[in-house]
Amino acid sequence: MNFRFASLFIAVLGSLIAGCSGLPSLDGRTVTAAISGTEGTRLGRALAPLEAAHPGKTGVHALADGRDAFVARVLLAGAADRSLDVQYYIWHGDQTGYLLMEALWQAAERGVRVRLLLDDNGVAGLDEALAALDAHPNIEVRLYNPFTIRSARVLNYATDFTRLNHRMHNKSMTADNRTAILGGRNVGNEYFAAGSGVWFRDLDVLAAGPAVRDVSTAFDLYWSSQSAYPLTGLIAAPAPGARDALLAKFKAVRADPVSQSYIDALRRTPLVTQLEAGSVPFEWSTARLLNDDPAKTLDQSGRTDILLLARMVGAVGHAEDSFDLVSPYFVPGKGGTEALVAAAKRGLKIRVLTNSLDATDVGAVHAGYAKRRKDLLRAGIVLYELRAVETEEERKRRHSLTGSSGASLHAKTFAVDGRRVFVGSFNFDERSAKLNTELGLLIDSPALAQRLVQVFANDLRTAAYEVRLDEDGDLEWIERGADGSEKRYGSEPRVGPFTRAWVGFLSLLPIDWLL
Repeated sequence: MNFRFASLFIAVLGSLIAGCSGLPSLDGRTVTAAISGTEGTRLGRALAPLEAAHPGKTGVHALADGRDAFVARVLLAGAADRSLDVQYYIWHGDQTGYLLMEALWQAAERGVRVRLLLDDNGVAGLDEALAALDAHPNIEVRLYNPFTIRSARVLNYATDFTRLNHRMHNKSMTADNRTAILGGRNVGNEYFAAGSGVWFRDLDVLAAGPAVRDVSTAFDLYWSSQSAYPLTGLIAAPAPGARDALLAKFKAVRADPVSQSYIDALRRTPLVTQLEAGSVPFEWSTARLLNDDPAKTLDQSGRTDILLLARMVGAVGHAEDSFDLVSPYFVPGKGGTEALVAAAKRGLKIRVLTNSLDATDVGAVHAGYAKRRKDLLRAGIVLYELRAVETEEERKRRHSLTGSSGASLHAKTFAVDGRRVFVGSFNFDERSAKLNTELGLLIDSPALAQRLVQVFANDLRTAAYEVRLDEDGDLEWIERGADGSEKRYGSEPRVGPFTRAWVGFLSLLPIDWLL
């Protein structure tokens, strides 16, 4: 009886919500586009000799270190003369979130046009700060696929789950249409090796050349899409004194001991000197931007021509020798598993790195992967699961892709035949394939691809468990030490029986499409 009453209450509440809320009209929305003709900007002049020496090529520089990745963004904001186009899935209101927000504000104060497009799912608690930011004459903020009820967001799902279950997972930052950063990082301490909490091991690339113009074109596509709503139509106008309050917040964050320690560490990163001297070691090669069409968010027809996945498969073609995949949320599903097994059976060498259960931040995702392990291993696919426990050897390379304290894998990348590499936001899961929008760069770079190959060949020996089938066909996890020692586990290492049981239960549920 109580359950029926609760269901009726939710239904009535949903009806009231539906009657009292709705998305605002997009009529009158400002029409803007990426600014061209920026060859004369500081970035344009600095890059002109390099672009001239490598016609038609895109320069890329990998950002595996979290602090390098933050420095690159702040200095890019500081170097912009005309425009900053910024697009993220998550923006936290922590030290790095406000430090980067301040960098955008300072650029706007110099006259730079700032367009900030944020997925509304990842900015909870920032309405007042974003309103103050949006009130600046040179800054416009838009929220992608927004929630109409701001104070209790979960209520939105009662009436609009299908729409809200689709999110914009893209991450990019472009300065003057000349230089861009894109990859796997959102904005927050855990992505930039700041603070004392868990850090994500991630990967971005700093890019220059033709691919940057493609990133700008993709940004414009999302900025003018039917899912991008001006902030002013969604939340109340900033209160009097909002500007002063935001500036005071910037000052307070800078004075915070965590921020001070972090800023001091940033000054010691080699990338600071390289960026300021214009000596960043770009690798110039052919690169192609791959992105979902934002129509994916609202389309219910099942079209495949608007999906990044279809473009990725077409661009990669048939791998001939090897496929090395790094995906924090690896949920291949039935179809993906069958495709990987078939590829392995025709001789393709496949290696996968994902999070172990003790390292993942989403246990349900691990459940979606765990039930496919035996099928993958029987086909000869090699599986590694990154450990959350740090060894002394890992501590020495604390900020590399595979070695940071108390960390979880977040990088999304793969290498094909040791020649081509993808860096972006796409996870090898059904959510990235069918629900979220994604963006990334496919680069013809044997050097960068070989760096990823070496991660599998060397770094993972002591940073990850290798998962195998024992003589009885059961799973075992092998942990290797720097001294060559081995320790074997017959169940998910370093997690309790309740966690194992819960993940086992979740693996029985037909929820792969949500993961």
